[in-house]
Amino acid sequence: MAEGKLNIYYDRDADQARLKGKKIAILGYGSQGHAHALNLKDGGHQVAVGLRPGSASRAKAEAAGLKVMDTEAAARWGDIVMMLVPDELAPETYEKEVAPGLTAGKCFAVAHGFSIHFRKIVPPPDVSVFMVAPKAPGHLVRHEFTKGTGVPMLLAVHQGPQGDTKAVALAYACAIGGGRAGVIETTFKDETETDLFGEQAVLCGGLTALVTAGFETLVEAGYPPEMAYFECLHEMKLIVDLVYEGGIQNMRYSVSNTAEYGDLTRGPRIITEETRRVMRAMLADIQSGKFADEWMAEHKGGKPNFKRLEAAGKEHLIERVGERLRAMMPWLGKNRLVDRSRN
Repeated sequence: MAEGKLNIYYDRDADQARLKGKKIAILGYGSQGHAHALNLKDGGHQVAVGLRPGSASRAKAEAAGLKVMDTEAAARWGDIVMMLVPDELAPETYEKEVAPGLTAGKCFAVAHGFSIHFRKIVPPPDVSVFMVAPKAPGHLVRHEFTKGTGVPMLLAVHQGPQGDTKAVALAYACAIGGGRAGVIETTFKDETETDLFGEQAVLCGGLTALVTAGFETLVEAGYPPEMAYFECLHEMKLIVDLVYEGGIQNMRYSVSNTAEYGDLTRGPRIITEETRRVMRAMLADIQSGKFADEWMAEHKGGKPNFKRLEAAGKEHLIERVGERLRAMMPWLGKNRLVDRSRN
């Protein structure tokens, strides 16, 4: 397989003066929203959080010392408007509350290219549009920033009528910690399509389906659910940490010879040519926009399939067993990244 070459930038490459005097509106206060807003605030930038009236996140943002405004007011106030609401809510939010305040010369930014790439949102040509996409959940973006480190981020420019859009985007990425780890230049197309594929085929869909299938196979064969949980879910983190730390070969160096032989000879029986064919079909649905249209239609219809599948997942035996076993390991909850009362 051919190796590509990408432009990678660090703090030393950014001109933070590009953000001086600029008002930055963060629309949304979820996982990414709270991280962007707090990191910018800690860096001394003018930042406000835009939320709908009655949002449960208002109290959290205010408790963190952030200025909070209604979404429409924040969009009018900001020179840089970073939209961090869920993909399915973004088009309606944009049309009703953001577009009226996007005057010529402003920057409209996103952390995922979905709405721009699939043209669910079409900003006017006199507004700069860029993307800064952290390659980690927002809770980790915030956690690493407070430690003085950061997570890698992707940067892309969709349109830049002012001519300095890339420089502003890079300054923004570094202001929230990306320049400490590396900011990789890409395109909206590549970020959107690879992100969706990774989520569906490997990181979320592939992982949870594999873990659940392994658990069910052991339980159906008569093994205790607790043993199945430990072997198929609990120990997943131990393996992933080794891969994250030093790649696949680092993991293989650490495990036993027996485990490595099983990996090398049995893994291909799980990921067969049929699996790869399905992966290619999933990628084609993403590239064509079919998945995006399906998801937006699901949302507009009240998310019946989404809610049914989500509810079934919550009731699965693996969740009940896991909840009981995790209660026996209270140390797992210490220093947790996600605290729903605060973030």
